[in-house]
Amino acid sequence: MKKTLILDGACVAQSVKEKLAQRIQSLALQGITPCLATILVGDDPASETYVKMKGNACRRLGIHSRRIHLDRSITTNELITIINELNHDDQVHGILLQHPVPHHLDERAAFEAIAIEKDVDGVTMAGFARSAFGLAGFPCCTPAAMMEIMDYYKLPMEGKHAVVIGRSPILGKPASLMLLNRNATVTVCHSKTKDLDRIVQLADIVVAAVGKPRFVQGSWIKEGAVVLDAGYNPGNIGDVDYEACLKKASAITPVPAGVGPVTIAMLLKHTVEAAEKRLELVK
Repeated sequence: MKKTLILDGACVAQSVKEKLAQRIQSLALQGITPCLATILVGDDPASETYVKMKGNACRRLGIHSRRIHLDRSITTNELITIINELNHDDQVHGILLQHPVPHHLDERAAFEAIAIEKDVDGVTMAGFARSAFGLAGFPCCTPAAMMEIMDYYKLPMEGKHAVVIGRSPILGKPASLMLLNRNATVTVCHSKTKDLDRIVQLADIVVAAVGKPRFVQGSWIKEGAVVLDAGYNPGNIGDVDYEACLKKASAITPVPAGVGPVTIAMLLKHTVEAAEKRLELVK
């Protein structure tokens, strides 16, 4: 009986952090501490939890975490003013605007206010364009995490048919571009896609990024496919029916402890890289 490979995100994240530790020490010898500024607007419990997790991860690795918690009544212009202040702060190397923001704010305008050299979460249109051309310094963290997992476990992408379910600008779209740049043949599916189950059945690699619990069924999965679940829904449930897909897949990410820990690790990696690039500019 075949044994499905469980893609352990915690293990991958630890590997990334171990490699970063030496680089952080090297920066420290030159008087630099990488700094990530995290902006949280409002009091959404899930967002507060994510920001706290990112802050704790920074501190454990020796990265300075600057948390900016703003009242939900703030205007878009006021938010952009704060982002611009961080853009001009030489002590800040990365800026993360926790999303989603309250509905009255123009989230895209706020994202676009982030300087490209500090866009460590890959949310700007310029960052997206760079990712499309395979030139992204800081690609979106969750798709980057999936690539990191595939590379860690030496799972091939070249020549494989990848089906990405979801087309959000910070997950589905950049994931499809990253896979395309790794020479996969990519099909992007979304809420208007017809015969979704039949399309997924053709996939060697399935990326679930739809935001619906247990949406992807085991019967959709081709025998031996690799399943990457980027979903995280209430109750620690992913976007795939894990137990059912486990029986068909050759490799699968669990939820939790799959893509999530590596996403945070990639954010830390991008912050360190931003600090290194800043140091090179001022030398």
